[in-house]
Amino acid sequence: MSYAQFEISASTGYAIGSAGMKLGEEINSTKTSNTYGSYGEGINVQLRGTYFFNDTFGADLSLGYLHGSDQTVSNVDLDSQQVDAIARARAFGAAASLVYKFTNNVYGRFGALIKLGGKTEAVVNSQTVFSDAEATALGLPSGTYSDTDYVEDFHGVFPLGFVAAIGYKYDLNEKFSLFVEAEYYGISLKRKDSELQSFNTNIVLPDGTVAVEGYYTLDNLPDGYVIKTTYEDDIEHTNTDTSKELAVKVPYSSFGLNFGVTYKFKGKGISKAE
Repeated sequence: MSYAQFEISASTGYAIGSAGMKLGEEINSTKTSNTYGSYGEGINVQLRGTYFFNDTFGADLSLGYLHGSDQTVSNVDLDSQQVDAIARARAFGAAASLVYKFTNNVYGRFGALIKLGGKTEAVVNSQTVFSDAEATALGLPSGTYSDTDYVEDFHGVFPLGFVAAIGYKYDLNEKFSLFVEAEYYGISLKRKDSELQSFNTNIVLPDGTVAVEGYYTLDNLPDGYVIKTTYEDDIEHTNTDTSKELAVKVPYSSFGLNFGVTYKFKGKGISKAE
């Protein structure tokens, strides 16, 4: 009997959101609608090392990077306000799995998944028309509006999830194989803190001319904004610190399809006389 001791694999693929949760809202003059999704949607790349104990069972350790797709957090379309806010994941993760070969070509994996690092990046543009009284107080014409752009990075507590996959491998020769696999990630991330990376508000006239550039910046934030926010499970009713908010969990679960190549190192061979 013979078996391969160790092999490495590299793959890439695309995952769609699974078990989507409410991420935000879309608002117009006639209705408000929920938006659903998962930050696990997007392009991923993986590097895996697999050690087989025998012809059937093995252990797998993988490292991966997720370049998440844009998810709608807020979309407002009103006469007095326009908001376009999206968020996307940029995450590094690792998984440890057991591998089982059903046949020489078909295999399955099941194991634990953790997030090693990264962020959820929110990119926001907001335009708000001043009331006539506000415009007059600033000495500006009616219809003047504020135009705000900011980027905020959200970080989370290290979570534990699970991964499961089933794949098909085609041997090109003794060393190289191609494979395709369907993979499921089940994981959610509890928010720990967030921090503004950039912030700028311009005052714009009705004709689009910028009347005041940099009216608000990171060094001069408007009321309701702070540089860093922490998320906690409990907040006292007497709390007046606006930098503290209740923690929430956001979804990273996904179902994806991966394509890749495997390189097999030379394995041990054991022969037994009949």
